Amino acid sequence: MRRLMIAAPHSGSGKTVLTCGLLRSLLRRGIRADAYKCGPDYIDPMFHRRVLGVPSRNLDLFLQGEEGVRRTLAGQRGEFALLEGAMGFYDGVNGADAASAWQVAEVTNTPVVLALRPRGTSLTLAAQVKGLMDFRPNSHLAALVLVDCKAMLFAHLKPLLERETGLPVLGYLPPMEQARLESRHLGLLTAGEIADLAGRFDAVAEQLERTVDLDALFALGTAAELPLPHSELCQPKRARIAVARDEAFCFYYPDNLDALARAGAELCFFSPLTDDALPDCDGLYLGGGYPELYAGALADNRRLRADLAERVRGGLPTLAECGGFLYLQQSLEDGEGAPHPMVGVLPGRGIRTGQLRRFGYLWLCPEGESMLFRPGERVPAHEFHYWDCTENGSDLAAEKPNGRAWRCGYAGPRLYAAFPHLHFGGELPLARRFVDCAETYHKERNP
Repeated sequence: MRRLMIAAPHSGSGKTVLTCGLLRSLLRRGIRADAYKCGPDYIDPMFHRRVLGVPSRNLDLFLQGEEGVRRTLAGQRGEFALLEGAMGFYDGVNGADAASAWQVAEVTNTPVVLALRPRGTSLTLAAQVKGLMDFRPNSHLAALVLVDCKAMLFAHLKPLLERETGLPVLGYLPPMEQARLESRHLGLLTAGEIADLAGRFDAVAEQLERTVDLDALFALGTAAELPLPHSELCQPKRARIAVARDEAFCFYYPDNLDALARAGAELCFFSPLTDDALPDCDGLYLGGGYPELYAGALADNRRLRADLAERVRGGLPTLAECGGFLYLQQSLEDGEGAPHPMVGVLPGRGIRTGQLRRFGYLWLCPEGESMLFRPGERVPAHEFHYWDCTENGSDLAAEKPNGRAWRCGYAGPRLYAAFPHLHFGGELPLARRFVDCAETYHKERNP
């Protein structure tokens, strides 16, 4: 089971397109592949999944810790794992390399192919690569690929870069209309919103076959063994958890859903956009996504909103993060600033701000016991949103790595509702606690 990482000096270097093209190339060669994304991003893994037809998973050292990352990677099923980096290669938490793509490569002993987009530079590009190579004792950099690069420029840069850096330049991806992916406020458009995505990545893969030495690139993949962490045994099914999943609610870590299933949850999926009622369930999971883009349609589904409000007020164990948190408010503004009624079990109004709010990693510090948390714990989490709320809650203390602190969220015996996203693949048994609560609720309803 070999693995290789695609990283870059900065965001916007074409990592996602190159990664998806390479994943498609692996499939075309008959090689079963798995994909992973460094960091907390939800959107890039959607593109990986569209190529492979199986979930792509996150490797996040802040949210999961080293053992959690190794546990996720140890679940590799394919013959080849392709990891996509995040941001710049060394960019981690609070201006350090912690939880960076480089640290994932270090912890997992994964070689790295650097994607470079050469714009208005030649020899200076070699200096930048040398700086990346020498910045840490082991950079794990094994080769270079030029992205959005014309053939004549590649012919000029290849010998120069190889002479100055000692790294092989294995090829290039020329400018292609199929390789241009549109963005919005949280990053790229989701994979389901881009027309003919399969055709686009087929075209990229065909181009890579012509202009990249794929045999040499895939040969870089290491088969180094990882120390296997303790594996959690699956429990029998003991509670049913309804998971909102549609165009409005699409941000879920596959590891979270797997952890709930291992903890004994039977997952049933529903759409707040189209379903009239909540499925028969003992717990409710409202993930993130783009409810603001579908605020009108969510508001029009009055029957489901009324059903949800009655069930949550009646004590249904509920986990609502970011977009799900906004859905539980009194109202939510759409992209034009018009308000629409939402479920109404929380007192605030979701409002458009036009800028990132409290972006990045943080710890949640509970002072009392609740459905998910215990006093004294430091729960790693992540925020990334442009909409805010007039009532963010105050049950939890939040602290960023730079020391900034505030209060947020609603955390009760049967509720977690807040902007921060949680990952269930870390050290704390969050999934088990959620399922425990759902099981108790089930027994109360079925004495």
